[in-house]
Amino acid sequence: MEDWKQIATEEKNRNTEKIDTLSTLEMVRLINEEDKKVAYAVERELARIAEAIDIISVKLREGGRLIYSGCGTSGRLGVLDAAECPPTFSTDPGQVVGLIAGGKEAMFEAVEGAEDNEKLGAEDLQEIGFCDRDVLVGIAASGRTPYVIGAMRYAKSCGAPVIGVACSPGSEIEREAQVAITPTPGPEVVTGSTRMKSGTAQKMVLNMLSTGAMIKLGKVYGNLMVDVKPSNEKLIHRCQRIVSEAACVTEEEAKTVLIQCDYRPKTAIVMLLRGLGEEEARTLLERNDGKVSAAIKEE
Repeated sequence: MEDWKQIATEEKNRNTEKIDTLSTLEMVRLINEEDKKVAYAVERELARIAEAIDIISVKLREGGRLIYSGCGTSGRLGVLDAAECPPTFSTDPGQVVGLIAGGKEAMFEAVEGAEDNEKLGAEDLQEIGFCDRDVLVGIAASGRTPYVIGAMRYAKSCGAPVIGVACSPGSEIEREAQVAITPTPGPEVVTGSTRMKSGTAQKMVLNMLSTGAMIKLGKVYGNLMVDVKPSNEKLIHRCQRIVSEAACVTEEEAKTVLIQCDYRPKTAIVMLLRGLGEEEARTLLERNDGKVSAAIKEE
């Protein structure tokens, strides 16, 4: 029988023992004080997060995929991060994939027993044709979820790099991972409710993993999101603002050039900064691995 007292995410928080007797303002202040600990917990893992980003960016550049595997809150966070990559960075929808125990239904309602099935974790990877070109990130606050462990073991058997994100030191997921990221923000405000501090820590880490990899792939120029996909009116206007800012032109001038290059912000920026036509700008970007900063500096 596993000793749940040894799992950091299941420890009782002594600071919040009387939270049910506090005023609403005192209650939220206490939650806020506990939440402040999350960023420091993530900070202690920065070296490992950077190592993971380097691995992910290499695999993506080589045509592989970033696959998240998780259950419950952890799984939903992986699916969320994957879903936000196409509109944010114009990635192919299949380049970053979130798998959650129990499938799409589990995004909205708990699917009982799915997370306890180690074999299911491997089967879900097999179903999407996971191979050594890909990279797996297994996510579980407790670090002990069988579904995620099954996925990690299958990924390792394929020869793929495996990254673990957990919030409990010394866990099975930590042991299975090539790179183990273990932010430990301490006991939850409500004992065992890992959608709180642990969920926030995991969200911060996943934000860094995907954003860091996309920056290294040239999808950011300066701190501008230059590979945004203009899939709605808000994003169309964002493209115009980004090109305007990057090239120091008016939004109307940015819009004119964006229309010429089918609303590709990176191409528009290079066209404006280098005084090139669309085809020349695209060729220059291709020669520089899609990095705007390198393209505009090329002699």
